[in-house]
Amino acid sequence: MRLIIAILIPFLVFFTIGRPFQGIFCLLLQLTLIGWIPAAIWAVYALNQYKTDKKISEALGQ
Repeated sequence: MRLIIAILIPFLVFFTIGRPFQGIFCLLLQLTLIGWIPAAIWAVYALNQYKTDKKISEALGQ
């Protein structure tokens, strides 16, 4: 579900993963038509990093 949000509404993903300042910056980037594609790519990348970090913490038992 978050992946779909990352593509359609990129700035919202940053708020769901606990990165509000990046979400605000992403919203500013997203307001331009050319900036929508980089914002979506950035959101998908950040979401993948979040999932990886979560898996590592679970493996370490933290």
